Amino acid sequence: MCGIVGVYRGGEAAVPRDVLLSMAGELRHRGPDGTGLYLDGGMGMAASRLAIVDLASGDQPLSDDKGRFWVVQNGEIYNYVELQAELEGLGHKFTTSCDTEVLANAYAEWGPACLDRLNGDFAFAVWDALSRELFLARDRFGVRPLFIMELEGDVWFASEAKALLRHPHSRRELDRAALAEFFVTWANPSGRSSFEGIRELPAGCSVRVDSHGIEPARRWWDLEFSPEDERPEDELLGELRELLDDSVRIRMRADVPVAIYISGGLDSSIVASLGRPYATSGLTLFGVGFEDGRYDETEYQRAAASALDAELIQSRVGPTAIAELLPTVVKFAERPTLRTAPAPLLQLASTVHENGIKVVLTGEGADELFGGYDIFREDKVRRFCARDPESRIRPLLYARLNEYLDEDLGRLVPFLARFYGRGLLETDDPLYSHRIRFENGMRLIRTLGAAAEAPLTGLLERLPRHMHELAPLDRAQYLEIVTFLEGYLLHSQGDRMLMSHSVEGRFPYLDHRVAELAARLPARLRLLGLHEKVGLRKATAGLVPRQIRERKKWPYRAPIAGPVLATAVGRELLEWLEPRNVDDVGIFDGRAVARVTAKLTSHETGKVSEVDEMALMGALSTMLLHESFIAAPSKSPAAVPVKMVERTPQSPGPIRHAVMG
Repeated sequence: MCGIVGVYRGGEAAVPRDVLLSMAGELRHRGPDGTGLYLDGGMGMAASRLAIVDLASGDQPLSDDKGRFWVVQNGEIYNYVELQAELEGLGHKFTTSCDTEVLANAYAEWGPACLDRLNGDFAFAVWDALSRELFLARDRFGVRPLFIMELEGDVWFASEAKALLRHPHSRRELDRAALAEFFVTWANPSGRSSFEGIRELPAGCSVRVDSHGIEPARRWWDLEFSPEDERPEDELLGELRELLDDSVRIRMRADVPVAIYISGGLDSSIVASLGRPYATSGLTLFGVGFEDGRYDETEYQRAAASALDAELIQSRVGPTAIAELLPTVVKFAERPTLRTAPAPLLQLASTVHENGIKVVLTGEGADELFGGYDIFREDKVRRFCARDPESRIRPLLYARLNEYLDEDLGRLVPFLARFYGRGLLETDDPLYSHRIRFENGMRLIRTLGAAAEAPLTGLLERLPRHMHELAPLDRAQYLEIVTFLEGYLLHSQGDRMLMSHSVEGRFPYLDHRVAELAARLPARLRLLGLHEKVGLRKATAGLVPRQIRERKKWPYRAPIAGPVLATAVGRELLEWLEPRNVDDVGIFDGRAVARVTAKLTSHETGKVSEVDEMALMGALSTMLLHESFIAAPSKSPAAVPVKMVERTPQSPGPIRHAVMG
């Protein structure tokens, strides 16, 4: 695991070495164990390394056995052991046991087609020293980030935008269109970033750069939901169980201890149970606990740990701690947040780091792939009601979707019928399942007095051409994956919070073999009636305690804004939302933000909606984003770790590197 940066200058102008190393230093949280540098005329690459595999010899950049293809990689290739054996059979020689050297030789053997053979989470760059071409690629679900900036004829890339902002000529402006897109979709499917002039290579895409410039990104993988697999159910579920076990097995590979995040729910408990046999020195679980019992799952985390005879280490948080963490959340996420949920995970990553752990497995992806979210049930009920819009009986199902609301049924159902009835008959809309969510996002923007700037255009362009041919559940799952999963869970709650404390997250459910099988399961094995994740539950029966298996679904949540901003620290943060400050930044209208702030601080019951809380959190986090990167950016050079490895195409023989003081 690493942070990577690089530049392709096109001509032979020398690479600004100090700028490149300053960028690498900005990523030292991603790789505190040393820095590697490669220079070749107008091409330069650097990597800040987090040593997980082959601790002694795996310093990047690394080349293939002929010294032609040079690689820097952020992430892991989990099937590198099997690939190395295959490549050795084809005549390749290895001097390390590192997955990055396997990647270099795989590219030498198969070129870009090697991507189809990689089982991993990665963002990497390959420099062809002979043809003078640069190749960039990102993993299937975009677990590992990769940003690109074209500036003055040069093409720069980096794991995080903050590294590119180190360039003295970077624009340092917030991208209004990208912010609007994120507020509506929770993602940036257009490929924009929060910053003008910096874009993100989309998940599952690759791109070439040569003397003619940078080519348009090419999608090398996408999740296919059709046709359904028609094999017998027991065969499908047997294969699913085997793939899940193997996915966990290869993700437990490391030359450092590996732990597992436990939420107290089904998905992470399955991962923990499957991971236990592969834990080399006892199983350690990490979980978040909340002072507020409405969010706390300690009881179930303890049940999972007890059943697995595992050690449970918990990080407990309350509103004050969340408020204190918010500026740091924004600094590492590099985008606004509409909820405070990333903050407890930032603290949890700190706890993991303090306990000497570099790698954790988590349960992300199961809900998206196996039909676990309420939005899929809502879509099903709405389509059912749309077939008979005059029915008075069918809307009663809306109450089934909101059993947690303690309201009189006679008052609740008419309200829910109006809420879910928006656009009810527009079932051909490709965004039907998520249209209400997106409209709520538009409401956030209007509440704050900001410009919308066509925030759904990027998403509509991202959809496959055959989207209209997919079954309704397939459409809903696809949308959830390319928005909420890729744009928020794996980003703001995943990689960025983990790597802020040099912890690598691994996600067994996102193994492409598991995902591709899940997408082709018959709909009844994903959502049967209103029962979610049917196939996953059947395939893993007996793996988790009954107490967890039979509990109602409990999504990970944290206080949105109210209790957090009511603390002393929170009240200090609200000073950023003074109308003059807001107007100076120019993204939102100061008076509009003041009205929302007044609602939140009035303490009058019923005046504050969830949309208001999210709007306020979005405005505050945007102001913090501006302060961190635009108004008061760091002026001092970013330091690099003392240990540095420098490599060039002329490095001799099989060693191919020299260690410098």
